[in-house]
Order: sequence, then structure tokens, then C-alpha cells
Amino acid sequence: MAERKSKAAPARADQCVLVLQGGGALGAYQAGVYQALHEAGVEPDWVIGTSIGAITAALIAGNEPEHRLDRLMEFWDRVEYALPVNALSALPGGAPASRVMTMWGGLPAFFWPNPMAMLGQNWPLGAEHAGYYSTGPLRKTLSSLVDFDRINRHETRISVGAANVCTSQMHYFDSREQVFCVEHVMASGALPPAFPPVRVDGELYWDGGILSNTPLEAIFDDNPRRDALVFSVHVWNPDGPEPVTMAEVLNRQKDVQFASRSRSQVQRQREMHKLRHVIANLAQRLPDSAQMSNEVAELASYGCTTQMHVVALLAPSLPEDDQSKDLDFSGASIRARWNAGYAQTRAALEQAPWTEPTDPLEGVILHRFAP
Repeated sequence: MAERKSKAAPARADQCVLVLQGGGALGAYQAGVYQALHEAGVEPDWVIGTSIGAITAALIAGNEPEHRLDRLMEFWDRVEYALPVNALSALPGGAPASRVMTMWGGLPAFFWPNPMAMLGQNWPLGAEHAGYYSTGPLRKTLSSLVDFDRINRHETRISVGAANVCTSQMHYFDSREQVFCVEHVMASGALPPAFPPVRVDGELYWDGGILSNTPLEAIFDDNPRRDALVFSVHVWNPDGPEPVTMAEVLNRQKDVQFASRSRSQVQRQREMHKLRHVIANLAQRLPDSAQMSNEVAELASYGCTTQMHVVALLAPSLPEDDQSKDLDFSGASIRARWNAGYAQTRAALEQAPWTEPTDPLEGVILHRFAP
């Protein structure tokens, strides 16, 4: 990213990475984050996502930088739920009403109800149709908004996480490793039991969020490792008050589940990378005669001097949030989440703590921006 490095970039950053959680309608926050980065001249070299994060990643990687914001806006315009003008729209709380209607009727550009699934839990639907909804509309939407040829020219790397239905293993489809297509994005967003699995290369996959909804592991496990500025976008709240009603219990349970142990994951990686830095430091202090030993060289290979600045952006809650907030595709909520992502990222870029001096033994430096 040297040719477009801004004053917000750290001195050591070979790549800028954008990491995106899954979370349905909460993904509008991700679009606001990208808008702020785009306006600051910070374009990602690699986008990693799960579920709605995979969709956002495809819209970014699958378009030229000058068209990305337009494509994101068009996607959210298409999936926005316009509450019909009838008695229901006059009820208190338009957002909750839109969620109920979305559950009943789906979204024309995203998913439709699967009537066959209403014939009973034991009705044979077939492996690739076993879901309460069909995601055929999403396939058409993605095909019209994402240039997969651009992705396969390797201009912007994309990785999307999916869960293998039969082996329970997390798998990342990566444009660096394979020809990337719409099925990979669809597989990453196939959240059961709502959406049916997607078959890729003979294997069935579900939404990666059921195993790892914060796909930071993809960059930590990348080979070879590179110095990086990583924007990790969290749409589920890892922190929250003690719930005192059943509605609060259900809402908090979903946050805890899909926050996906991100904090402990980063802490573990910080410890591992510090050990790698220590090994590299010790190896450099050995006499030349010892460094020439094959055995010492093999041990020293476990060392690493890569440094990653992880900027964790945590989305705020909206006043009407409950356990169905990820179904809230109402225009007001989409705009509120988009604006929150934009404002929070602009504030983070203005502070830019990752440009400050750091301990050379630290391999992963966390900068947390919470509402």
C-alpha cells in the first residue's frame, strides 16, 4: 500500500486488511466504516468476511475503488425493507414491525420463503434446499453488483469463511488460492436453519459464523506473515449490561454468541506473536558459528518480526435493538448503523494511535474503539 499510504498508516504496514463479522442487517455499520476509510484514502489490500461480512467484502473487492461506495449504497437500497402503508405501519415501533414482515415475506433482493419447508420438519427437501428460505434472490443481486473477473485478476484479495456441514471444520475460500465465484460468498452466508447450505467442489457449507464469526484467524494464520494495519469491524457487542428481562437475555445471548470470543482470540495471538519476536531476537544474538547450524536455523525459523496493528471498531447499540436486530432492514436502522460506522471510523483515523512508537517485541498491537 506504499503508493497510497496516508498519514494514518503506520510506518510498518505492507498491507491494509479489513476484517468483517457476520450479522445480517447489522452489516450496514460495515459500509459506513468503509466509506470513512475510502474518504481517507485507505483502501484495503485484503478483505476478509463472514456472512454479511462476506457480502460486504465481495462488494469491495469486486469493484474498482471509485465504484465501491456506489455498489454498497445500491446493495443496501435493494435490501431495505419499505414498510407498507397499512394499519401495521401505524403501530408503535416501525422497526420491530419491519422485522416481523421480513420474517414472513423475506426481502426481494435477498431471500424468499421456501414454502416446501412448511410441510413439516421431516419433509425431504434435499440437501441443497434444506432451509426456511431460498437465497436465489441474493445470488442475482451479487451477480449484478460484483465483478468476479476483477477479483480473479487479484487486484484486491478476498477471503470468506464457511463451515463444512459434514466435518464441522472452518474453511476459508481465498481468491489467492482458487478461482473465486459467487458460490463462495453464498456459502459464507448460508446461516442455518434459515438458509440452505451451498455446495462447493462437492462439499456442503453453512455460514462460517456458526464456528468463527470474527475471521481474524485468517490473517493471523496467513503464510507468509506480513506487517499489517488491520481494521476489525465488530457488529456484535462483546460488552453489555446484566440482562434483567427475558428480552434482554435473548439479546445479550446473541451478542455473546456472535461476538465469537474475539477478545480472547486477539489476546492469545498477542502472546504467540510476542514469543515469535522473542525467538527472532534471541536468534540474532547468537554467534555466527551457531547461526550457521542447521538445527539452530530450524529453531530460529519459529521466530518472526512481523507487526500487526489491529484496530477494533465496535458498533454501538441502537435504542430499539433486541434479539431480532439483525433482521432490521428498515431504512432508519440502516442509515443509523451506516452513520455510526462512518463517525466511529473517522474518529479512529483522526486519533491514529497505530502511528505511535511501539515495543519492538510486540507483534500484535490492539487499538480498541468502543462506543
